[in-house]
Amino acid sequence: MPNLNVAMLGAPEYSKNVGKKGTTSDIVFYNLKKGEDTVTIIEPLRYPERLPPLFYTASMSDCAVLIVDAITPEFGETVVMLDCAGVKDGYIILRNYIDKSQIAPLIQGTVLENYSYMEDDPNLLRETLIEDAAKKPRELTDIAGVVSVDHHFNVKGIGTVVLGGVEFGSIKTHDTLKVLPTDKTAQVRSIQRHDTDCPDATKGDRVGLALKNITSEELDRGYVLTASKDVWTADKFTCRLNIVKYWQTPVTEGMTIHLGHWMQYISGKIESVSGDPKNPDIVIALEKEMVYLLNDNALLFHLDAGKLRVVGTVSLN
Repeated sequence: MPNLNVAMLGAPEYSKNVGKKGTTSDIVFYNLKKGEDTVTIIEPLRYPERLPPLFYTASMSDCAVLIVDAITPEFGETVVMLDCAGVKDGYIILRNYIDKSQIAPLIQGTVLENYSYMEDDPNLLRETLIEDAAKKPRELTDIAGVVSVDHHFNVKGIGTVVLGGVEFGSIKTHDTLKVLPTDKTAQVRSIQRHDTDCPDATKGDRVGLALKNITSEELDRGYVLTASKDVWTADKFTCRLNIVKYWQTPVTEGMTIHLGHWMQYISGKIESVSGDPKNPDIVIALEKEMVYLLNDNALLFHLDAGKLRVVGTVSLN
């Protein structure tokens, strides 16, 4: 039962004509299922006022659908976000007489250059996404899984439940997992995928996990559940910053930033800047630890920059 995670961007509530509405917070999920094939559609709420929902949506997704009603700063920021997040597959729906020639120069050199254009037809989109999900490979491995938590709560008669995505490897019922960045552990009582009980889950799956030995109050969005020995935590990074070509604000020592990775969005400061101004070497100090795999990419944000708040990417090492 392969699952496809899709970012639906540019037209709030477009997904209600494609899938069935599910969990809602600052991001809203819509579910689509045909036979054994499933699609999880994610939309950001309160964007552009708040940037994190757009980041979370892009970070969780395998592909994107971008609806373009007008050429706006929000359109540009969304293009940059998808490019930095590496969402390489997707579709573009043009409306209000927007022509391909108008956006082609704006997406040139980004991942969106390879997106397919599609008619504004929710029924066609629904069938296309299901077909894409059916083509997606799903393979269980012996590699210890990594689950990034996006929601958590207590359920009467069940206990602690988390919702999240499997970022890497596979998990099984009864696995004992570290709850990073804390020193706690939890045991997986049961696993659900699209409301169906399952014995396991693997990369790309959206899961609901019932947990033992931990309460919802001890959890937070962005926490990572894993038995892997390859997962690291740190609150300081020395790295090369790859600045997006549209960025105008100088990157300076003392700049307040946010670093985004998986479902983590952590504030911090740049302690030092050296080398090439376009791709400087920087030291980042975060307010709390970030969980990551070596050489994972993270996105750097500066919220006071104006119309574009996505600075670029760094490799975590």
